[in-house]
Amino acid sequence: MPSVIRHITFDCAEPHEPFELARFWSGVLGHPVDPIDEPGDDEVALAVPDGQPTLLFVRVPERKSLKNRVHLDLEPGQSRDAEVERVLALGATLVDDRRKPNGRGWAVLADPAGNEFCVEASAQERTAS
Repeated sequence: MPSVIRHITFDCAEPHEPFELARFWSGVLGHPVDPIDEPGDDEVALAVPDGQPTLLFVRVPERKSLKNRVHLDLEPGQSRDAEVERVLALGATLVDDRRKPNGRGWAVLADPAGNEFCVEASAQERTAS
């Protein structure tokens, strides 16, 4: 029997503080922080429906030093540009703007701990182009 992905794990200095990384991703994805996790815990997860992998945030002593080798690509439920603005308002930073005038391309952002991720066009935008 093959394996399934249970967690996508982010190493971070503080899962809850000072950047509240779990709460940032909760806002991005719309899944609450698992109610059994509390500030000060070494591991904090998002609560997701059964069968879906969750994001897990684990305290580590070292800081991020290089570009991610694996990252998340997000497909928004609204327009790509509206989603970029929403995620920036949650605390992300724009790292590289690869959006094209024809609606193709993506935006590379970083979460409050510096982990890069991309926002791509929505399914509706991809169908229209």
